[in-house]
Amino acid sequence: MIVNMLKLGGRHFPEPLRAIDTPPQQLFWTGRPPPEWLDKPRVGVVGSRKLTPYGRLVTEKIVSELAGRGVVIISGLAYGVDITAHRATLGAGGTTVAVLPSSLGQIYPAAHLNTAKQITERGTLLSEYPEGSPIAWKSNFIARNRLVSGLVDVLLITEAAINSGSLHTARFALEQGKTVMAVPGNITSPISEGCNNLIKSGAVPVTTAEDVLFALKIPASAKKDMPLINGTDEEKSIYELVKQGVAGQEELAMAANLDGHQVASTLTMLEISGYIRPAGAGQWVVR
Repeated sequence: MIVNMLKLGGRHFPEPLRAIDTPPQQLFWTGRPPPEWLDKPRVGVVGSRKLTPYGRLVTEKIVSELAGRGVVIISGLAYGVDITAHRATLGAGGTTVAVLPSSLGQIYPAAHLNTAKQITERGTLLSEYPEGSPIAWKSNFIARNRLVSGLVDVLLITEAAINSGSLHTARFALEQGKTVMAVPGNITSPISEGCNNLIKSGAVPVTTAEDVLFALKIPASAKKDMPLINGTDEEKSIYELVKQGVAGQEELAMAANLDGHQVASTLTMLEISGYIRPAGAGQWVVR
């Protein structure tokens, strides 16, 4: 394994990490040079180490679709959501970056060594710890999280309990001015409590990869035009406006010359009929 080093003051040091609190003084990397993916849209995917079948399913589905659209997936190689996100990206032929809490010569956890090797073929392994550093002190994991959030445009938590370490990453992301998104889960499941609380606190809810693409300002996949809808005049008017890119409820009300109650009920009927879907933050897009 060839390990390379970037210094904080160096020309190729990742620009997003220069501006964070306590930036690393150096970064060690192996695999593809960071400049190859730093100019692409980047999403951090983190969450619980004890992943449920639901969490695994939504992580694999959303990440595979994002990777297929050229989004770089960044995570921490940990058990659960992290390793699922890395493997889903590799399976989709995408680029993934793993930020380690240990030196590159001591892959942590060791059980993910084979995946780490695969990552170097299509992406990058990163660490701020030089060779010979002690293996993963507890504080290293929290320190690693600030780098994950610092490198991304959007942070997505797919499943997390109330005490999940991924919530540290969410806090760093918010402090760094990044968009935080979360997948809602079963309200009776402790493993989903962290995500559900994030959404209640203002995180953008995610139910499809298109929600994340919308946050990244990446156009949805080209689709055939839907036939003229069967519905009221209000439904036809609102649908055409959404199709043209008018996304917010207030903007729709002004453009269609309807009051808020009329727009809300019309949006509901269009969603039930399968013509539009919510994109988060009060925005709507066509299906």
